[in-house]
Amino acid sequence: MAAPQPLQKFFVYAPDKADADRLSVRAKHLEGAAKFVADGTLRFGGVLLTPESLTGGEKKMVGSVSIYEAENIEAVRKIVKDDIYYATGVWDPERMVILPFVAGTPFP
Repeated sequence: MAAPQPLQKFFVYAPDKADADRLSVRAKHLEGAAKFVADGTLRFGGVLLTPESLTGGEKKMVGSVSIYEAENIEAVRKIVKDDIYYATGVWDPERMVILPFVAGTPFP
């Protein structure tokens, strides 16, 4: 019997479309993400903000970054495509990036 393949890490950059209504489906997105956090698939995730968000300007979310641990890139693509942000057009699939990732520092 062959040993199971080790899990690989994958980086996901998911920019929002310019007219995205992220807040209307955010609770559902976070609910789905929590399941992947609980099972260890989603290792890290967060929202990207405009630089002005930190200097007193409008707090504006413009995308997401996450790191998944999975058997292969196809598994991560499926997770992303099943996310409410993808399904409702919050994320811009034309600019999305999903790549294998190797940490250069200790991983949280």
